[in-house]
Amino acid sequence: MTKKNVYLSVVIPAYNEKDNFQKGVLDEVYKYLKKQRYSWEALIVDDGSTDGSVNLLENFTKKHKSFILIKNPHMGKAGTIITGVKKASGKYILFTDFDQATPLSEFTKLHPYLKKGFDVVIGSREVKGSKREQEPFYRHLMGKGFNFGIKIIALRGISDTQCGFKAFKGNVAKKLFKKLQVYKPKKISTAFTGAVDVEILFLAQKFGYKIAEVPIFWKHVETKRVNPIKDSVLMALDVIKIRFYDLFGRYEA
Repeated sequence: MTKKNVYLSVVIPAYNEKDNFQKGVLDEVYKYLKKQRYSWEALIVDDGSTDGSVNLLENFTKKHKSFILIKNPHMGKAGTIITGVKKASGKYILFTDFDQATPLSEFTKLHPYLKKGFDVVIGSREVKGSKREQEPFYRHLMGKGFNFGIKIIALRGISDTQCGFKAFKGNVAKKLFKKLQVYKPKKISTAFTGAVDVEILFLAQKFGYKIAEVPIFWKHVETKRVNPIKDSVLMALDVIKIRFYDLFGRYEA
């Protein structure tokens, strides 16, 4: 059960994360959060994991106050984030990848922009001052190509749409995620991550929300769940859908 009067809700999607769990990533999340003076909750949304990690997560949340495990059917990253946002109680909502490619401590860079009044604050690996580690060259090149295409098709003025480290005013997040069309929650059979970030940012721009893009630290964490070429093609098709949905009025208030 989520709490009332929470300052920050952290939404953490999880799918077959046994290996990452055993690296101690959630321990690091807890160490950071427990030092903060504001109230917080961490919502771990499991995406129908099949590797035994659910038992590990259940034990962890029982032992760590303000960590909450939510069990979803397998819907992909979009479905888990949507569930987390719906359940979140925070004045601000942040979603972050389970593998902590961007450590939660990087929220200290996003937080000031929220306090200044920005509605959406996104971590970026592309703007000046950001830092990357360990990323294979071909992945970086593909990412830059994808972001270039996004700028042409859907989003102006945003250099990195896909970094999984984004913060919102709580009420803004709830409004935006309700309007998703391409990434409406649905059961899936693959581990496809998708371009839900693009649809959310597209909607944020469309409805005039104030967006800040902030440099962060990010390190590449190898995963077998991502097929760079196949997923990039599917994501590009989804971005085209976003434009068509907008053209035909699917996003109107």
